[in-house]
Amino acid sequence: MNNSLPPELSLRLLGIRIDNLPRERALARLAAFAASGKPHHIVTVNPEFLIQAQETSEFAGVLNGADLALADGAGLALGARVLGRRLADRVPGVDLIDQLAAHAAAAHQSMFLLGAAPGVADAAAAVLILRHSGLIIAGAWAGSPSAAEENEIVGRIVAARPHYLFVAFGSPQQDLWIHRNLHRLQVPVCMGVGGAFDFLSGRVPRAPRWMRSAGLEWAYRLGREPWRWRRMLRLPRFLFLVVRQRIEGPAA
Repeated sequence: MNNSLPPELSLRLLGIRIDNLPRERALARLAAFAASGKPHHIVTVNPEFLIQAQETSEFAGVLNGADLALADGAGLALGARVLGRRLADRVPGVDLIDQLAAHAAAAHQSMFLLGAAPGVADAAAAVLILRHSGLIIAGAWAGSPSAAEENEIVGRIVAARPHYLFVAFGSPQQDLWIHRNLHRLQVPVCMGVGGAFDFLSGRVPRAPRWMRSAGLEWAYRLGREPWRWRRMLRLPRFLFLVVRQRIEGPAA
């Protein structure tokens, strides 16, 4: 499927479409997807995704073919400003899951949590159930992006018939996995969520709210996990490429 938003509600960063929606409008669109009964693929894009998309045309095609591409990561807001645009909102995946859980509980809809280390999806599900009375968790399983496990995982999800499927296999594996299986799964809302289950379960603490509001969550994570410094090198490359896009035009 592809996105039907008008051009003024989207922008392109390094050739990848970002849907520039305020959070409440994004949530309303996701709620409509969930009620439709038809499969939709949602991506939450950050600078690392955009660099990976420059290296892998398959991943770039998956991102641009998503039904909704939301901005996650302070770097995207900076990149948009370089291009003379402003992001309406940042929509981190971990916050989105929590807000969708509130909606699902009220609408008597169910969720399936797939991915992360063994036991983490179950722990995240338990937290969501405590926060949102009446929430239905149709399943929680670590699984794997391995092709050898694909049919078994798809079978479990099809049998559970959730309205929402959150996949935490890491990037780009999670979105490639969803793309391959979207029409077999027949889940109305399928979304890759990276490390969101680690945060929801409490296994990995989140940055203080003031740091998240200031777009400094990356610095907090780097302080706690210094090994991430190699991944952080992608941000300067991202900014360089966005500046080049501003100078050379959208085809850069």
